[in-house]
Amino acid sequence: MTPSTTPSGAPSGVPQGAAQPPEGANAASGGSEVRAATSAGALLLDAEALYRELLRGVQMLRTPATRLVGVTSGGAWLAERLQADMQLPDAPGVISSAMHRDDFSKRGMVSGSGGQTALAFDVNGAEIILLDDVLYTGRTIRAVLNELFDYGRPASVKLAVLVDRGGRELPVQADFASARVTLASTQLLALARDAAGGFSFRIEARDEA
Repeated sequence: MTPSTTPSGAPSGVPQGAAQPPEGANAASGGSEVRAATSAGALLLDAEALYRELLRGVQMLRTPATRLVGVTSGGAWLAERLQADMQLPDAPGVISSAMHRDDFSKRGMVSGSGGQTALAFDVNGAEIILLDDVLYTGRTIRAVLNELFDYGRPASVKLAVLVDRGGRELPVQADFASARVTLASTQLLALARDAAGGFSFRIEARDEA
């Protein structure tokens, strides 16, 4: 199945599916409209270019007191690399949605949502930027916020993501998204990391079990 597309406003000569620089209203929300132009396998979406855009966005959102917290596993990868690239002290936080998922009673521990939460700072009064690779229904973020508040009451929480694919089922929006794509509900957009730490995206069949 081929993903549907959204107009990108790309200038002539720019390959379909390539991320466009944000402009106009898109710049304010920190993202660009992007076409998803393949069926299965490698997506024509440059994850490394989107990471650079995310780095720019997080630098705009953060304050000297900001703590980065990545959602396992893709968001944790992003937080780790951002922490290093911005030369921030200490380690970023890692947070799991596993224990607060609203489908936990049906599905148990879901692959990709596991891993232990590790927040080596006092959450009370903290300014947090929550990082995830793909924002979809909003249910993972809802679960992550529940987990976060188990550890304390932060002063603020902002959300930054590599890709917003729409399809929201809960009132959750990102403060920064590097790109926006449209995919069929039967497709999963997955972030991968290679041995050198480089990022790429793949489209996989969505597990409906």
